Amino acid sequence: MLESVGVDVPEALSAFAAEAGQKAQSAIYLVVERQVVAVLSVADVIRPESKEAVRSLHQMGLEVALLAGDSRAVAEAVAAELNVDHVFAEVLSEHKVQVVMEFQRRQKHVAMVGDGVNDAPALVQADVGIAVGAGTDVAIESADIILVKSNPLDVVKMIALSRASYRKMVQNLWWAAGYNVIALPLAAGVLAPWGVHLTPALGAGFMSLSTIIVAINAQLLRNNRVFKH
Repeated sequence: MLESVGVDVPEALSAFAAEAGQKAQSAIYLVVERQVVAVLSVADVIRPESKEAVRSLHQMGLEVALLAGDSRAVAEAVAAELNVDHVFAEVLSEHKVQVVMEFQRRQKHVAMVGDGVNDAPALVQADVGIAVGAGTDVAIESADIILVKSNPLDVVKMIALSRASYRKMVQNLWWAAGYNVIALPLAAGVLAPWGVHLTPALGAGFMSLSTIIVAINAQLLRNNRVFKH
């Protein structure tokens, strides 16, 4: 903005702003009558949960990207501390959507986590939009999932729970299919010439047993460590 209005930053203040950027701090300029009279440095403290969340996502085989409106120096400093794979700095709202679309063009499934008004379009574009509960109403309305506790580790738990649920569905489908492949021919009398008969009552019992086994297997999902935290 200073460049657009033709305001020059004194060398000493410019050096201070550059040093602040290297420390992951954003520079805010105080301008009085077209003169830069001071520079303030502010920074968001990186939560310990964020580091753990990125590490866990990497263990799951996922890539992590940082989309920030901050300066490149600040974004890269934060990304280096968190060990993020991709960094996109000085990104405007419409550019966040383009970044998401670019990942999708690479045949990648994208989960976007955001909390601000400028994150809303990207949350809609992403395959899964995840809003931080403490964020803006616009972001919450645009997302598919809301993190009520605003804890980044809940993203890891959400993905772990989704994968565990999917595995249970596949297991139950295989069990139901395999069970019927064996039981239906028996009910049709395939082994009748050898004296093996499946009476209607016994067949009904086997079908009930199949349902019970599937239900029990689904209940075992409660033993997943995600439910224990």
